[in-house]
Amino acid sequence: MLTKRIIPCLDIKDGRTVKGTNFVNLRDAGDPVALAAMYAEQGADELVFLDITATVDERKTLIELVRNVAHTINIPFTVGGGISSVADVSALLNAGADKISINSSAVRNPDLVNELALEFGSQCVVVAIDTRYVDGEHIVHTHGGRKPTELRTIAWAKEVEERGAGELLLTSMDADGTKAGFAIELTAQISGAANIPVIASGGAGTMDHFVDVFTTGKADAGLAASIFHFREIDIPDLKGYLSGKGVEMRI
Repeated sequence: MLTKRIIPCLDIKDGRTVKGTNFVNLRDAGDPVALAAMYAEQGADELVFLDITATVDERKTLIELVRNVAHTINIPFTVGGGISSVADVSALLNAGADKISINSSAVRNPDLVNELALEFGSQCVVVAIDTRYVDGEHIVHTHGGRKPTELRTIAWAKEVEERGAGELLLTSMDADGTKAGFAIELTAQISGAANIPVIASGGAGTMDHFVDVFTTGKADAGLAASIFHFREIDIPDLKGYLSGKGVEMRI
């Protein structure tokens, strides 16, 4: 059985780590390089770095910051934000990223998923899906959750897998930052339909929330931010707890 992964997420704005609720009301959470080093030391399985305003500001990801984080850690490192071309991905991989995450650009140009998978391999391509429940439907949102699209979440997840995505990063905007638990039902639906790993994001508040998302939700990885940044839960404690509950972990 594959071990489940614990992934801290660094949401970056103006070079600092920030965290909000439902994608708004951001507050400072510290220096991204120092946090990355701490998580690698604590035994995080991977790290995700999202430049959350790159698309909205119509600029590229902060390459220098990516390079600094990559030099500091020894765990797989996924970078997202403002990526819209093969050249962007090349630059980030050269700066030390192991994988890239695309969202808005994949919605705008779905063929980009195919292009990146062909150029760099599916294992490098994570498609992030920010979803909100609207009028009885799970709807994909772009631009840091600001813009609703016409896309239905489950159908979109299937499409990007067919196009060559190697992994899905599913964020429930309704649950994000609430600490009330992951979107278990939706995660289970997508995990059940997908043949690629699903990273669940949004809503982690307790260790039992991770138990739920790995068992009922069938997720391959659990991603969280504020509970780790503000030391509400430490990764070694979380992994020990999960392991005790029968969840396969790399400890």
